Amino acid sequence: MSDRTGPEGAPRIPRIAIVGGGPGGLMTAYRLQQRCSMPFEATLYEASSRLGGKILTRQFSSLPVAYEAGAAELYDYSHIGEDPLRELIDQLGLAVRPMSGSSVVMHDRALRDFDDVGRAYGEPARQALLAFDARAKQWTNPQEYYDSDWDESNADPMAARSFHDELAQVPDEAARRYLRTLVHSDLATEPHRTSASYGLQNYLMNDPGYMHLYTIVGGLERLPRELAKRVAARILLRQPVLRVERTADEALRVLSHRHGTIASEEYDFVVVALPNACIPLIEWGGDALDEAMHRHCVHYDYPAHYLRVSVLFREMFWKEAFQDSYMMLDAFGGCCLYDESSRNGCPSAGVLGWLLAGDAAMIAGNHADEHLVRMALDSLPSFLQHGRELFVEGQVHRWIGSVNGMPGGSPVLDMESRHIPQPAQPNLFVVGDYLFDSTLNGVLDSADFVAECLAEMIEERSSSQSTESLYTAAL
Repeated sequence: MSDRTGPEGAPRIPRIAIVGGGPGGLMTAYRLQQRCSMPFEATLYEASSRLGGKILTRQFSSLPVAYEAGAAELYDYSHIGEDPLRELIDQLGLAVRPMSGSSVVMHDRALRDFDDVGRAYGEPARQALLAFDARAKQWTNPQEYYDSDWDESNADPMAARSFHDELAQVPDEAARRYLRTLVHSDLATEPHRTSASYGLQNYLMNDPGYMHLYTIVGGLERLPRELAKRVAARILLRQPVLRVERTADEALRVLSHRHGTIASEEYDFVVVALPNACIPLIEWGGDALDEAMHRHCVHYDYPAHYLRVSVLFREMFWKEAFQDSYMMLDAFGGCCLYDESSRNGCPSAGVLGWLLAGDAAMIAGNHADEHLVRMALDSLPSFLQHGRELFVEGQVHRWIGSVNGMPGGSPVLDMESRHIPQPAQPNLFVVGDYLFDSTLNGVLDSADFVAECLAEMIEERSSSQSTESLYTAAL
């Protein structure tokens, strides 16, 4: 890698390794192709047998009925301003379908709004929720939410206190339980483990004035599949990266496990597009690189958890009582119950999906699939229990430690510090939703930033090599 020119003194094409074939890796490769005017060679390493990471659309074995086994939905900000993810989905020619839900089930009652809470638990509960809602919207309006500069949020007092402490200010027990149930599956962690600002952001996500939810017709996994079709990279499946180290000339050597042997290749740039919890599984060669990656991981060490239980039924027995895309249950510390049939449109069967979060998901992950399916069925409110006799099949997918309970870390760093762990040697980048907001929108923001940095560096390097080649030829 010390030879910086190609045959006959021509500039050598830069080589880029992308570690991770999830949405972050695919989006980085795709955006770099769009932004970079100079040629480059990209290699994408993926430890598993598929691309897509946390975006996973599956079918049951009993019937070819689809359900989302990973990421649950996408967030649409286009009614406020530019929305890069929605624009990307449109560019890829993918149709979308809106999602919505307003019900929270508490103590076997479906509560559609604050007035329902007041009728069930009394006027003090309703007033407490109205006051909380007013404080949240006073804290930030939709435009401020959209425009927010995350590192400036460090000065916000809400960033320094826990969401548990914020909820403790709500002077009614039923109102507090309602709020915890409403936001728990979005947080993927417990209120005392995240900030009041992150908790309020997730609360406001339920207001259509701040954002809309949607899914992709045919399954969310169509997004990484369409990206993979367009990415001009060498894709190495079932090839986990074992070690990354610097060479004598400051290139980066990637060692991976390939067909029972250790493969070694050198690159000009490396992009690590993995969940933060996976980064320590790679060996980082050399004290300086090892320490830089350790500091990076520690700063974002707020592991959060999901677990999905998807159940196929012979009929959509819930339609009279539940017609939204989802509702919240007070089971499992607060979980989201999705009507997966509203996505797949199958007329002959129905699918419900439970999204467990936080400690409940982590602990549930220790149980066998059959036990978890029974637990999910047991959690159905009494007005839906009659549907158990229509059970056909259940599937479980675990996402333990796959998301972040304090995205951006604390304090939130500037963009370069987030993405470049060794600023003195800026050819190693990280990409991830944990650097922003634990959403696919956030991972695209991260990929966009790194792709822009790489494009500029490649073009600058190509220009300097061309100048050097002309000078050498003149001599």
